Amino acid sequence: QVQLVESGGGLVQAGGSLRLSCAASGRTFSMYTVGWFRQAPGKEREFVAARSNSGSSTYTGSVKGRFTISRDNAKNTVFLQMNSLKPEDTAVYFCAARYSGSSYLPENYDYWGQGTQVTVSS
Repeated sequence: QVQLVESGGGLVQAGGSLRLSCAASGRTFSMYTVGWFRQAPGKEREFVAARSNSGSSTYTGSVKGRFTISRDNAKNTVFLQMNSLKPEDTAVYFCAARYSGSSYLPENYDYWGQGTQVTVSS
């Protein structure tokens, strides 16, 4: 069982930065892939980035070069550094975990956090 808690969301102007954190419980956290997803009002939940249990990172095209996912297994935490934020990045951001390799499909993830709101003003 893994419990996830996100933090770090907030209101920022376009062009600004935020760093999201996802703190996880569980002694085998390093064996999980952790992904970040986001959901804007009226839209489906979409993949943002994932950091696999083998250390590889994947990103959706719209955030490549702006967002960086990293993890600190000693602290059971995954981070999403978001730079050059745009109003279209506004959404609730969720972290999720799965006991396998990376996937961009939310239905492939077994554990979810409660989400943190990110609002980017123009």
